[in-house]
Amino acid sequence: MSPLVQLAAEEAENPLYPPIPELVIGLIAFVIVFGFLAKKLLPNINKVLEERREAIEGGIEKAEAAQTEAKSVLEQYKAQLAEARHEAARLRQEAQEQGAALIAEMRAEGQRQREEIVAAGHAQIEADRKAAASALRQDVGKLATELAGKLVGESLEDHARQSRVIDRFLDELEEKAEATR
Repeated sequence: MSPLVQLAAEEAENPLYPPIPELVIGLIAFVIVFGFLAKKLLPNINKVLEERREAIEGGIEKAEAAQTEAKSVLEQYKAQLAEARHEAARLRQEAQEQGAALIAEMRAEGQRQREEIVAAGHAQIEADRKAAASALRQDVGKLATELAGKLVGESLEDHARQSRVIDRFLDELEEKAEATR
């Protein structure tokens, strides 16, 4: 065959249509590869995809459970916080009441001590006044006796008589002083 005939024969065959033996061999090879992939690779791919789907669904469920738990913990926290605030307010009120009672008690104690000090002061003043009056009586009596003795010219050393005269004289002076008040 001449090259022209051969070229014409090749042109007669359509390049879009492959030869039948090639098509059959390609189809058999495709079925073998597809069968191998379906038997070996596809179950592994499906298994991985199923695990991934379960992990995603489990993660979503875990996230929802964690969110629910977080909400319940938040509610418990808020309840505990409200209870703690209430307890703090109660303790503050109790402390204020105890402080007021303590202040009242301390005032009463201070008033009592003041009254004791004033009473003790009055008692001390009264005792000092009596001691001063007694000392004054003795000094006045002694001076009066000496003066009377000098005026009379005799010694008035009789102690009992001297005391009676002095006491009577001072009692009269006191009565006159009280009457003028």
